[in-house]
Amino acid sequence: MNGLSEYLLTLAGSLLFVGVHLFSGKLRFLEGIPRSRWLSGAGGVSVAYVFLHLLPELHEGQETLAGIIESLSSHAYLIALVGLLVFYGIERYALQHRNRGKGSDEAAPPSVFWIHIVSFALYNLLVGYLLLHREQEGRAALLWYIVAMALHFMVNDYGLREHHKHRYTGVGRWLLSAAILTGWGLGVLIDVPEPAVIVLFAFLAGGIILNVLKEELPEERQSRFWAFAFGAGLYAALLLVGA
Repeated sequence: MNGLSEYLLTLAGSLLFVGVHLFSGKLRFLEGIPRSRWLSGAGGVSVAYVFLHLLPELHEGQETLAGIIESLSSHAYLIALVGLLVFYGIERYALQHRNRGKGSDEAAPPSVFWIHIVSFALYNLLVGYLLLHREQEGRAALLWYIVAMALHFMVNDYGLREHHKHRYTGVGRWLLSAAILTGWGLGVLIDVPEPAVIVLFAFLAGGIILNVLKEELPEERQSRFWAFAFGAGLYAALLLVGA
């Protein structure tokens, strides 16, 4: 990260993420069944960013990791798989306990709420940290990251609000917002080695894929495939043109 202007841009990005968590619940057009086209489109953007930006970065980082863990191949992709599995396990746990003796319109139990919030707080802390420490540097790469993550947070925020209702509105969104700013602060103070950045990005990539698809795939959501495809296609085209 070079220059005061780019530090300020990362700070603006972190504040945008905070704004998504604090205020996206006021966007009533995102609510209801069938699923909002805007949410499906935002999910498509997030997935396009992973496949056209994060995964190519992980491929480039393979040689760095290969020099550290010679006994394994595809190290970065393995870590991405771990990220996907971690969030899949958390989501399955949340759904099982939410549906145990409760209707789908009720909030999940407090234990599930805290597991969700702690895991997503760590996730948000990671996103905030990587604002300042990305594998690919430059202002354009930073802007692609900010836009994709802001839309991704909108998708996550909607899902968490649906799961936890008043608990999320009263406490959860504030904790996730604080985690973003904490991650950004750590990014200012701590500069981890390049292999660690690759590992963090790989884990994030797996988490993004799972967290988007878990919101889009359930049949009861009646998701908008064409909106998802349009969001993915449009953002993919922009990434390819800007490459």
